[in-house]
Amino acid sequence: MTDTIIFDLGGVLIDWNPRHLYNKILKGEDEITWFLENVCTPEWNEQQDAGRSFEEATEELVVKFPQYEHAIRAWYGRWQETIGGPIDDTVRILRALKDSKKHRLYALTNWSAETFPWAMERFEFLHWFEGIVVSGVEKTRKPFPEFYHILLNRYRVVPERAIFIDDNLKNIEAARILKIDGIHFQGAKSLNTELLRRGIETKLS
Repeated sequence: MTDTIIFDLGGVLIDWNPRHLYNKILKGEDEITWFLENVCTPEWNEQQDAGRSFEEATEELVVKFPQYEHAIRAWYGRWQETIGGPIDDTVRILRALKDSKKHRLYALTNWSAETFPWAMERFEFLHWFEGIVVSGVEKTRKPFPEFYHILLNRYRVVPERAIFIDDNLKNIEAARILKIDGIHFQGAKSLNTELLRRGIETKLS
């Protein structure tokens, strides 16, 4: 019987996408795509999610790509512009789960410790969780098993009685190895369907 539901944040409850910012800075989709695949890459960003400082990360890239110094510094200098806002339909599901009081609610997020305080101030629904485990604070991240174990141990969560929701399939697969039921997030509608399949009513259907 499920007693705990764990949410990822970026891409599930919060619309984080660096294209929101670089549409204002770079010249067209081709350049934006090249920049995000070769300069400010997901792998580079993951190091900050795991605790590396913005300053160190930025200076490393400025040396490698001086022609993109302005755009590189914007990644963190204008970081708030990478956030599109809440993903409202998923927030409605979270609210329904909170109101039902049938499940413990937690969040497990790959997020820099330097920017997460802003998110806590900006999004009231983050305070609906009983606990949030942030990769940048813990110095490790998904999909590494030790990151999941921090949440499981800290809040005494039984893996077999938990559901984990994430938009990254690698993170879902890692959770399943730990015997946590994983739902690959592909939109609020499909999430609602998957929860109903597990007998969890969200009042949205």
